Amino acid sequence: MAKALRVGLLGYGLAGRVFHAPLIAATPGLRLDAIVTRDPQRREQARQHFPDARLVDDADELWRTPADLDLVVVATPNRQHVPMARAALAAGLPVVVDKPLSPTAAEGRTLVDEATERGVPLTVFQNRRWDGDFLTVRHLVERGELGRVLRFESRFERFRPTIKPGWRELAGPKEAGGALFDLGAHLVDQAVQLFGRVDRVYAEVDRRRAGAAVDDDAFVALTHANGVHSHLWMGAVTAQLGPRLRVLGDRAGYTSYGLDVQEAALHDGGRPDQPGWGEVPPERYGLLGVDGDLRPVPTAPGAYQSFYAQVAAALRDGTPMPVDPRDSVHTVELIELAHRSAAEGVVLPVPTV
Repeated sequence: MAKALRVGLLGYGLAGRVFHAPLIAATPGLRLDAIVTRDPQRREQARQHFPDARLVDDADELWRTPADLDLVVVATPNRQHVPMARAALAAGLPVVVDKPLSPTAAEGRTLVDEATERGVPLTVFQNRRWDGDFLTVRHLVERGELGRVLRFESRFERFRPTIKPGWRELAGPKEAGGALFDLGAHLVDQAVQLFGRVDRVYAEVDRRRAGAAVDDDAFVALTHANGVHSHLWMGAVTAQLGPRLRVLGDRAGYTSYGLDVQEAALHDGGRPDQPGWGEVPPERYGLLGVDGDLRPVPTAPGAYQSFYAQVAAALRDGTPMPVDPRDSVHTVELIELAHRSAAEGVVLPVPTV
């Protein structure tokens, strides 16, 4: 068997601990070799979870010996995504960056250009492309089960009216905090993956919680070049949750409720190499058809593990990385337009290259 690729993980907060570390550890051909965190509590968690991994105080230690690693994963606060990714690229190390790729599209474009010039692979952890409900909708659309799609509705809603301290609540352009960057980076990416180029953007972005410094309630409307309208909701103050997905076509519709099961499973210590991973029980299947003639459609199993399996294959065999980083730059462009639309109260065209 080929030697496992050694992975250095920067950050052991929510993204690093719950998502990246267990997915890396469960991927054949990858080995979690080093974890960078200074926080004493997180270091102890990392030691318990991955006793064979090196614990490192500062990423600079990794850059001094780049030959000891084959891949770096940036799971730090958003403001550190670009500088950490640039440092990894300068060391000649392939990089996975958690979403959003960058606080601004301009910084993201520069980072992608640098990776291209150096010939070092770069990709972005858009894991929601492997949500079970999203995979199900993609299959329905591709098979023409809905007819011509007219409207796509997608929600990441929560009811968390009390502000929880953390970097996601920090204001300032470099922080890329708030619901639109945090949740919108998923919703916008999914909409573009399903329905392609966007011509126009309209948004309403608000701060609803007392003392909030960043947006916690947002609505974004995307008009795609093919005529589909994507309506996206995200926020922390939704007392009654709407459908997770509703897709309306001229032949049928599809509606599903509830978030993908993988995040909760990872929180609880589950691993994708366990039986039944990503499966949704029949009582949670979405409904396909028209009112009066609806039938449940089995939800495709979620497959976050596919992301790192494709990363391993790309590094080993030269196949494409799972996410083109230019897609993630475009997502940030659309988020920037959404913020501007909300501030100006207008519909904005999407510039064409």
